[in-house]
Amino acid sequence: MTQDEIRSAFFHDLGRSWLADEVFDAVPDCVFFVKDRRGRYAAVNQTLVERCERQDKDELIGRTAAELFPEPLGESFTEQDFDVLRNGHPIRGKLELHLYPNGNQGWCLTWKEPVCNSAGEIVGVAGISRDLPIRSDYSSELQAVSTVLRHIDEHLEESLVVSDLAKLAGLSAYQLDQRIRTLLGVSIRQHITRRRIERACHLLERGDESLSSIAFDCGYSDQSAFTRQFRQSVGIPPGAYRERKTKKAKS
Repeated sequence: MTQDEIRSAFFHDLGRSWLADEVFDAVPDCVFFVKDRRGRYAAVNQTLVERCERQDKDELIGRTAAELFPEPLGESFTEQDFDVLRNGHPIRGKLELHLYPNGNQGWCLTWKEPVCNSAGEIVGVAGISRDLPIRSDYSSELQAVSTVLRHIDEHLEESLVVSDLAKLAGLSAYQLDQRIRTLLGVSIRQHITRRRIERACHLLERGDESLSSIAFDCGYSDQSAFTRQFRQSVGIPPGAYRERKTKKAKS
């Protein structure tokens, strides 16, 4: 399949055109991409082209991250893509150290979202990675913060104590909180709540798991505590959220 055929087939499946790559061409500190259901680039911005040491976008279209980025980074990106494609679970504000084929490296915040067609089927993944302008002597602290953020995502069902997370990072609780505020614009407690509610939304949308089970999966001691926090964060109770999403999917 040619590059044009890959792009045309993807956008035909998506059911709409995509012009965002041209918008993101004007944002040099942000990588933008759209990939099809096989993890192949269907749209990229010029920043990604340059960082891959290519001359033209067509040199990336139809190729996977594993084909363009050095090991093990390319394989890691591809694994992320397929996790989103399989489960529909977005990646939001993930702190990562990117190593580019041109030898440059830098810390980024990455977002990836599933792309669905008019029938609600996942047909691709779209994402951005935004550069973090930081001092070189700050890199070791970012590595520690990255470890904490990954630990939070992997242990949302557990009790997450800020002082314990700070020890994991080798920082004081105040220092860790300030780093999170600088990177994500929220306190570490707010970040934990946000990630738990995002997980809850995903579970409510994708399955028929009971509300009490979802509450425990998201780190809440009981269903009532979960319902209070969900209503406070989303504006409606979790049962109503699931019902609304179910109706939308059937319409």
